[in-house]
Amino acid sequence: MSRSPEADPTPSPVTAADLDLAVRQAVDTLHGAPASAWDTNAGSLEWTCWETVEHLADDLFAYAAQLGLRTPLLDGEVPFVWESRRPGGPANAIHADRTAGPDGLLQVLEASGALLVAMVRTAPARVRTHHVFGASDPEGFAAMGIVETLVHTHDLTLGLGLAWNPPADVCARVLARLFPDAPTTGAPWPTLLWATGRAELPGHPRRTAWRWYAAPRA
Repeated sequence: MSRSPEADPTPSPVTAADLDLAVRQAVDTLHGAPASAWDTNAGSLEWTCWETVEHLADDLFAYAAQLGLRTPLLDGEVPFVWESRRPGGPANAIHADRTAGPDGLLQVLEASGALLVAMVRTAPARVRTHHVFGASDPEGFAAMGIVETLVHTHDLTLGLGLAWNPPADVCARVLARLFPDAPTTGAPWPTLLWATGRAELPGHPRRTAWRWYAAPRA
C-alpha cells in the first residue's frame, strides 16, 4: 500500500532542510497571532500558548544538545536543569523573557530550531545518542523535531485562531521514519495528527496513548 497521491509513495530520508522548513513555516504562521491571545490554552493542552512555544523551543534545544557531545550519551540526557514556572506548567531549560513580548518568544523558538538544524547538518550519520523512545541518529532527531514542531503548532493554532496545514511530503517522511505502525493510506497530515493522539481517522479511533520509534531501522 502507499500513501495518498499528495505524498511521495516511497518517502526519502528526513533532512535538516525539512526541519528548517517546518520551523520557519511555524514561526511565520505564529507571527499572525494577536498579542492578547498568548495566555489562552493551546488546543487541548493544559498549557498556555506562551508555555507551549517555550516547551517546543526547549524540545528543539534539548535535541540539539544530545547531538552536541563528543562522546554521545546513551543512558540519559545532557543534565540541564528543567524547571516549571508554575504547578502544571512545562518543565523547561528554555524560557523566554516576557518583557520581549511575542516577537521575542518566537525568536527563542526560531533560534532553538536553528541550533537543531545546524547539529543535524554537521553531526556524523553514525552518531547514536539517547532518547527515551530509543537511541537515535541525526535523521531521527530531525524527524522528532519536525513532529514536535508540526503538532505543537497545530495545538497553538487551535488556541490562537490561526490556520495550519504543513507540507504533505514532510509529514510523509516523518511518518515513515518514526511511525511504522501508522496507516499507509490517506493524507499524511491527518495521519500524523492521528498518530500523535490529536484526531480520529476513518476506521481508526483517536489514540489515548501513543509513541514514536526513534531508533534507526536497518
